[in-house]
Amino acid sequence: MEGNYMNRIFKGIIFAGALLMAASCQNFLNRPTVDNYNTSNFYQTDEQVEQGVNYLYNSPWYDFQRGFIKVGEVMSGNMYWGNSPYLSLTANGTDIDLMNMSYSLWSVNAHANTIIKNVLASSGPSQKMKNRVIGECLTLKALAYFFLVRSFGEVPIIHDNADLIGTGLYNDVKKADRASVYEYIIMTLEKAMEMLEDYKDPQKGKYNRIDYYAAEALLAKVYLTKAGLGGTLSAADLTEAANKALDVIEHSDRELTPKYSDVFRLSPAVFNATGEPLISWQWGISGGQWTRQNTLQSDLIFEGFGDQGDLWGGWGGPSVDLADAFGVKATDDPAVRAAEQDSRRKSTLMMAGDQYDYFWTDKVSPKGFKGFSYIEALYSEDKDYKVGGGEMQCGTGAQNVKHLYGDDADHIAGVGVPPARMAYQLPTHILRLSDVYLIYAEAVVNTNNAAALKYVNLVRHRAGAPELKGTVTLKDIWKERRLELAGEGDYWYDFVRRSYFDAAAAIAELKAQRRSTYNGDMNKVMKKYAEKGVWDIVFLTQSTPDGSDVAGLQEGVEGQVWYGKNAVIGKDDAPNVTESSFTLPFPTEDVVFNGNMASNVPGEPVDVRELYKYNF
Repeated sequence: MEGNYMNRIFKGIIFAGALLMAASCQNFLNRPTVDNYNTSNFYQTDEQVEQGVNYLYNSPWYDFQRGFIKVGEVMSGNMYWGNSPYLSLTANGTDIDLMNMSYSLWSVNAHANTIIKNVLASSGPSQKMKNRVIGECLTLKALAYFFLVRSFGEVPIIHDNADLIGTGLYNDVKKADRASVYEYIIMTLEKAMEMLEDYKDPQKGKYNRIDYYAAEALLAKVYLTKAGLGGTLSAADLTEAANKALDVIEHSDRELTPKYSDVFRLSPAVFNATGEPLISWQWGISGGQWTRQNTLQSDLIFEGFGDQGDLWGGWGGPSVDLADAFGVKATDDPAVRAAEQDSRRKSTLMMAGDQYDYFWTDKVSPKGFKGFSYIEALYSEDKDYKVGGGEMQCGTGAQNVKHLYGDDADHIAGVGVPPARMAYQLPTHILRLSDVYLIYAEAVVNTNNAAALKYVNLVRHRAGAPELKGTVTLKDIWKERRLELAGEGDYWYDFVRRSYFDAAAAIAELKAQRRSTYNGDMNKVMKKYAEKGVWDIVFLTQSTPDGSDVAGLQEGVEGQVWYGKNAVIGKDDAPNVTESSFTLPFPTEDVVFNGNMASNVPGEPVDVRELYKYNF
């Protein structure tokens, strides 16, 4: 394996140019030799062309997985992650996850450009198939730029790697301003939709690949994001977002998966039946070539949950603030949560009292539950039904649920093959139909409130949450997006787009979050609950006048729990958020390589449609 071969934007440019004669049918870190695969003996049939784009759904995205969570979830306040600079909003250009995120996104662009070159040069495949895979490449390229502009702000536009290499000026490339990058994304998606025109017919049961409506759904989200770029919301952009979203809703023949938790299961037969996931990272055969596989479970759950010895994520988990948004608290008696109606909470935050019949399907708990019983597994004396070293690890009192596949038996039941160490096939959904419903609702909330309310309530109805009555507000939709998409790498980017037109509100909300942890005897409380079914907790809410301790602590009394360092504020609360916090720095080595990437160098406006063409 060729390690960090693509360590810089510009190495990515050069690398992709070197691949122009190599068929893109393999993992980009283990590229095929020209002797075995090239444009003269590959890309000659429809099947080969289809195979040639498959890896673009996984390998180039692999190094973005941690950034996807740390930026999308930790920075946004949805997830607690120890002493991470993402929690304190202080990540800098030397942070390894930020660097990997940047390199991954640039590699998607480079590989998409390369595949398009290869396909255009082929003569054997049908034009329909060539158009389809080019449309897929353009959609994924646009998605990469969408992450880039929302993460790093002004970025260079690398339209054609080979052309840039030919000029010899890749060391001098400059950043384009945000407006130009958004226009480039829109132009790219419009071309993708044109190329995917033959793939508008319903694809029942075969929704794993990008089609016309997937590209259009992404375009709707781009328009909604771009709408505030000028400092106030653009009515024209909101109209475009609404029209594109409604076309997807009314004509794609896709539906919400009836049961919310089923969206995140392994079996393609479950989520492909409705087509709710519009764009997903489709991870490859577990145990195969490195970078083809999903590894998120390793970072997101405690040891013992799976069978591969590759789990270490129990110390992080959903935040106290996210639990607050769902209207629950880890300090509450689980019996209180038994009456909750919104199934999204349990599908996102694992808390005391929760049981999951879709995890550990091959096991029965000591008390007879078939599946995974969280508290039983945490404090069990049964070595075959035990996780996490016998204690709750995350101080928020919750653990992650999304992105987990379970144990080996669950993986085999889902896809027919076992997992391997840090190698799972669980898809990562990037854009879902419920998001499109909420995009439409937000775009029309001020012009057609009845329609906005309808689609918000459709999302809530699927989750079992009570309907909103009367009218719906932008604040309602903002919260609904958080509850629906929590854990899916999206919430930070809602803050970013809000910062375009209302930075003060975005900053205030981030500063007001409960981003820290509980302290005290939570493990004793949970263990007693596991053993005796009794929730015995003394929750303290007041601090001493000097803030040095918690008032009310009683010597010898177990089950005393309080929030933060002194029951008033936690060490991770009230981060130092400014308008600059919504733009991540470029990797330092990119700036060293090209000073035009420095934060103090502004991007330049570009006449995108005049300068860049898709002449195919």
